[in-house]
Amino acid sequence: MNIQRHGIILNCEHFDACVDFYRTLFGLPVMFEKQEGDFRLCCLAFGESYLMLETEGHAKPAGKSIAESPHKLRFNVDDIQATLADVRTFGIDADITVTDWGSVINICDPDGNRIGIRDEASFAL
Repeated sequence: MNIQRHGIILNCEHFDACVDFYRTLFGLPVMFEKQEGDFRLCCLAFGESYLMLETEGHAKPAGKSIAESPHKLRFNVDDIQATLADVRTFGIDADITVTDWGSVINICDPDGNRIGIRDEASFAL
């Protein structure tokens, strides 16, 4: 297999809010956008990959369970304390959870998709 590119697609009910969330909080730049009738998509650069947001999703803004959304997006950061301040400035009530494997901030996007923000320093492959 000669894979040329890889990415993740999230279908969103609150499409505009999700696009704003990933662009503003995480600084993911727009690669391209398309619209065909009521269907919309926005493709964001996600490191060496892409995160494509598409309409036609189902939201649970309070947060989806693992059964409802078994995937979790992960962003590793160099300064988790500064990142917590950024998350709170965005209006999200969050805390840092410290475990024996590292520190993480667990939040959800406007559709309730699970996101983990982890300190890069303790990440081991």
